[in-house]
Amino acid sequence: MIPSAFEYATPATLNEAMAMLAADEDAKLLAGGHSLLPTMKLRLAAPTKLIDLRKIGELRGVSASGGGARIGAMTTYAEATASAALKGYAALIDATSIIGDTQVRNRGTIGGAMAHGDPAADLPAVMLALGATVNVIGSAGSRAIAIDDFFVGMLTTALEEGEIITSIDLPALAAGTSTAYVKFANPASGYAMVGVAASVTMSGGKVSACRIGLTGAGPSATRLEGVEQALTGSDGSEASIASAVANAGDGLDILGDIHAGEDYRRAMVSVYAKRAIVAAIARA
Repeated sequence: MIPSAFEYATPATLNEAMAMLAADEDAKLLAGGHSLLPTMKLRLAAPTKLIDLRKIGELRGVSASGGGARIGAMTTYAEATASAALKGYAALIDATSIIGDTQVRNRGTIGGAMAHGDPAADLPAVMLALGATVNVIGSAGSRAIAIDDFFVGMLTTALEEGEIITSIDLPALAAGTSTAYVKFANPASGYAMVGVAASVTMSGGKVSACRIGLTGAGPSATRLEGVEQALTGSDGSEASIASAVANAGDGLDILGDIHAGEDYRRAMVSVYAKRAIVAAIARA
């Protein structure tokens, strides 16, 4: 359980970090380390250098942005939970306040979780539901990645070699919009075996828009577009929600393992989709 030898660097600026990353193709970024360090201890990863981003001030903090909010990539879960600028994004607070334990929440970062793209992580579902944008920088310059294009597959994202996430933008919530995140957690690890985030906009007694994000059930986080389509235009009643989520897991690539079989997870997608939507509407 001891990793192979590596160098350790703590750049003070983003430019310095990018230069280090470009100079060593086997280097890895450290943005909390709760996923990387265990794989290193198991010798599943053997980077020649760890580039710790914790001293780069421009990657930390939460600020208002275009009516919404911008979250620095190195902002910790605890900092996000306590941020006044994020209080309106209830689904995000639902997630960041229950990830891991106190130590994890004080060390783990928003950007680190997004870059890792763990299929059982909480934040991917939330970011999908909120319609986030991931801002990155690399040797070719800066670019913004729409969240719907960000999660590509198992532990795979749209990040290109040498790119660093700098921030995540959350759009302003439309009037009448409320959000929630719920999960069926593994009792040992706390990871989501099924996690669903819902953003629902009510207007004139009807659901005028919604986004539903799913994590934990498949090889990567995804939106439940069938549920979104079925729910939009309904009155948001329990009966209409139950109808919309009845076949939520159909057509999805669902994983099965020792913790929960494929059929059981598929059934739980409907259960937790309903719970997330009900919780979101109840907050309206």
